[in-house]
Amino acid sequence: MRIRLFSLLLFFCMAFRMQGQPAASPGGSNPADEDRRIFERYISSFQAKKELPVGELVSETALFFLGAPYVASTLEREPEQLTVNLREFDCTTFVETVLALSRTLREPEPTFENFCHQLQSIRYRGGVIRDYTDRLHYFSDWAYENERKGWVKEITQAAGGKPLALSLSFMSTHPGSYRQLKDNPAFLRKIAEKEKEINGRPHYYLPAGEIQSHLPEMQSGDIVCFVTTIPGLDVSHVGFVYRQGVTATFIHASSAAKKVIVQEGALPSYVRSVKRYKGIILVRPVK
Repeated sequence: MRIRLFSLLLFFCMAFRMQGQPAASPGGSNPADEDRRIFERYISSFQAKKELPVGELVSETALFFLGAPYVASTLEREPEQLTVNLREFDCTTFVETVLALSRTLREPEPTFENFCHQLQSIRYRGGVIRDYTDRLHYFSDWAYENERKGWVKEITQAAGGKPLALSLSFMSTHPGSYRQLKDNPAFLRKIAEKEKEINGRPHYYLPAGEIQSHLPEMQSGDIVCFVTTIPGLDVSHVGFVYRQGVTATFIHASSAAKKVIVQEGALPSYVRSVKRYKGIILVRPVK
């Protein structure tokens, strides 16, 4: 789920992304070189933290990027290819990058190439890039596929979640909004088939009014996915739970703040304050 409509959904950080290119770096420096430098700084400064519990490591890694700019549309290139960008994020690329870095840090050889492999494996179905339809566009599908790999666990039902009926159709019913789908009937058919498959799976969510009572089940580093009321979509924003004593908020790449932040206020009140959110899904990194 990766594309944003310039009208209705530009301000949402969802699992879709429209076409764009990485922004030029100050002074004309090579973005790829900057990404490597950021990666090396992370590995160097986090060596002492590599044995932290997974949730703590993920949370600390997310905090490493506080203040990084929010930029939409960084993934979309044709033909489809892996985009690495440690300089700027939307909400989903932020989650993917933090998980890939955390996993790479624990590897015997935490190289930049290993990080790229981890990122591709997280972002694409089966870790394979053949075309645009291989990317995990809907976050419910993203969670399902990464749970199959043993890297995350969807914990919403165990945390007291209620059944969630999905009717995903947004991409297939708005092909004109997606350059890759607009003139490609074969891609459109594959997306529609995948939507139907995802809809047939069981799904759960914590309704907005019940989140407070289930805070004890949440841990720092859990991925919090905000379930939307927008027809045809599942999730319109994602971040990481961040526990502060008995309360919980979240770390995310914020389109409103235009950067990575720790959200002010408690998670339950935030969800209730956004009319388009009906609740949350929780996904826990496990290794």
